[in-house]
Amino acid sequence: AARRDFYWLRSFIAGGVAGCCAKTTTAPLDRVKILLQAHNHHYKHLGVFSTLCAVPKKEGYLGLYKGNGAMMIRIFPYGAIQFMAFDQYKKVIKKQLGISGHVHRLMAGSMAGITAVICTYPLDMVRVRLAFQVKGEHKYMGIIHAFKMIYTKEGGFRGFYRGLMPTVVGMAPYAGFSFFTFGTLKSIGLAQAPNLLGRPSLDNPDVLVLKTHVNLLCGGIAGAIAQTISYPLDVTRRRMQLGAVLPDSEKCLTMVQTLKYVYQQHGVRRGLYRGLSLNYIRCIPSQAVAFTTYELMKQFLHLN
Repeated sequence: AARRDFYWLRSFIAGGVAGCCAKTTTAPLDRVKILLQAHNHHYKHLGVFSTLCAVPKKEGYLGLYKGNGAMMIRIFPYGAIQFMAFDQYKKVIKKQLGISGHVHRLMAGSMAGITAVICTYPLDMVRVRLAFQVKGEHKYMGIIHAFKMIYTKEGGFRGFYRGLMPTVVGMAPYAGFSFFTFGTLKSIGLAQAPNLLGRPSLDNPDVLVLKTHVNLLCGGIAGAIAQTISYPLDVTRRRMQLGAVLPDSEKCLTMVQTLKYVYQQHGVRRGLYRGLSLNYIRCIPSQAVAFTTYELMKQFLHLN
């Protein structure tokens, strides 16, 4: 039983570390994405690359990592819950519902994503508010101050869950297709070309795992596919989260309203998919690092 209790903890740590490594890799792009998606007035005339150059000039190199502390506090439990829940949901769906094949991955991935989002959403809210601030115009002094302000000024706990609906609706296909694509590529790869793509796991020679570069590639493809499917909902979520900070907030109260508003104002390419190219640059390495780190941590912590 002791081994099994610690299995939960080890699985939790593996997921948390995977999430943190993945996010730190792409934190500067994350900051730029939030500034651009919501048209911050200091940077709104700039593109992705010029914003990446402008932020260090205006706010120093650490400006690129602004909101990253809040991000880590959120992403550790987020990654931990997501990966751990995925393994658990997969077992339940297989045993209880008798669904296997590739579909159970899609279902378990979606459910794991939603679970992780709901558990850590207030932290995401606070991080977005902090990342949107520009030096010299600070409304929030730090994480705790932002929590207090949102709680008192924006209607208690409900204030922390603004934009939850598009997040959940977007997260289901994103996490679902992410885990689904990765798991399917992994199982097909190991079945078709075990010698070329696989090697024995470090902690259990009977278990085949993907070689690191193959892992990175599969994670990257998984990220790209998942991203394309769910991106408009990500734009919607950011708009709703920033809510009171943006001038046109009263037009973006519900998910459908926001989607319609962004589409009417900016169209598909410049509105619903604004910042998508940046998101590929951001999500592909991020997912690649996440899945690869998790697979390595699983061996390191004897989870195979």
